[in-house]
Amino acid sequence: MICFLKKSEIPELGFAEFISLTAMMMSLVALSIDTMLPALSEIGRDLGVVDTNSSQLIISLFFLGMASGQLLYGPLSDNSGRKKAIYLGYGLFITGCVLSLIATTLPVMLAGRLLQGFGAAGPRIVSVAIVRDRYEGSAMARVMSFVMTVFIIVPIIAPTLGQGMLFLAGWRAIFASFLILALLTLVWFALRQPETLLEQKRVPFSFKQIISTMMMIFRNRSAIGYTVTSGLVFGFFLGYLNSAQQIFQELYALGAAFPYYFAFLALSIGGASLSNARFVLRHAMQLLSKRALISISVLSAGYFLLALGNHGHPPLWTLMAYLFATFFGTGILFGNLNALAMESLGKIAGIGAGVVGSLSTFISLIAGTIIGQCYNGTVMPLIAGFFMLSLASLAAMRWADK
Repeated sequence: MICFLKKSEIPELGFAEFISLTAMMMSLVALSIDTMLPALSEIGRDLGVVDTNSSQLIISLFFLGMASGQLLYGPLSDNSGRKKAIYLGYGLFITGCVLSLIATTLPVMLAGRLLQGFGAAGPRIVSVAIVRDRYEGSAMARVMSFVMTVFIIVPIIAPTLGQGMLFLAGWRAIFASFLILALLTLVWFALRQPETLLEQKRVPFSFKQIISTMMMIFRNRSAIGYTVTSGLVFGFFLGYLNSAQQIFQELYALGAAFPYYFAFLALSIGGASLSNARFVLRHAMQLLSKRALISISVLSAGYFLLALGNHGHPPLWTLMAYLFATFFGTGILFGNLNALAMESLGKIAGIGAGVVGSLSTFISLIAGTIIGQCYNGTVMPLIAGFFMLSLASLAAMRWADK
């Protein structure tokens, strides 16, 4: 059985293969979100959803599962080893895919998506730990740079892939593709990736330790302040993900062209992430983050007035220009806020990363779901959400800096 190969029986992966495998495992999250976007309305119709906003929960429940899973997999992998934790994550993800694939009602679909999110958190979190086991310092930074390139590419191509599968075979083919990808990468991982955490380095799993770490973060003004800031920022982006399909395909009637507009906006975030790697060499992360939030606030206030003057349906080119500029600032924030939240947690970095990631995802889930559920056939709820959450992020960041 592939799951029971001993470490001595598995040859060490080469650098290129290790990068490819790690990137494929981590890409499960992005693919599971962005590939679904063109299919939301059709899934809703097939499952008998009356309120079209309810279809957004297909995205939100995935994030809920992922937020919960981030708390589990880090400590579990420290206790039982990296491979067992990833096997558990894949098992849950595959079960969720099957459940969604055969779903005939929205509750069954949402249960499947919850399991997918909880499962996908395993490869996403533990893959970083495997990279850390094998590399450190500048070598780890180099590996993660290659891996994170996937997060720039996947959101650009995933909606187009989803649109293609939707056109050729229907929305169930999207979940079938998730299932096939998960099985292929699981077999690849089991056959080729040795266990990287030695027995003598493992630590007991303890819910008490997780709770203790959470309490330390809550008492750490900088950590909790930047965690809240990160959650609010991702909250307005999740609000966009929830309502993007309705805005572009229904309000602006773009139909099958929606993935191309989505890809264009994803380029802005990707470009900002690459630019931020150079910016932080010359400017402090706090300064870059404040400037980005102020820019988003000002842009959102001005565009809200423009949209209001057009009865919530401004010209498409103005919306694209606004979102492109706003997402550039968002890409800067993605690159800095997590690092700022972790800056004072060096001694508890492993569990701290899981706690920070989970708390910020829960915050973003609440904020993004509210924005999405407020969709009323105009862009007003989305723009108002960007404005209010960017102001709240500035306030949280100012509190963290005191």
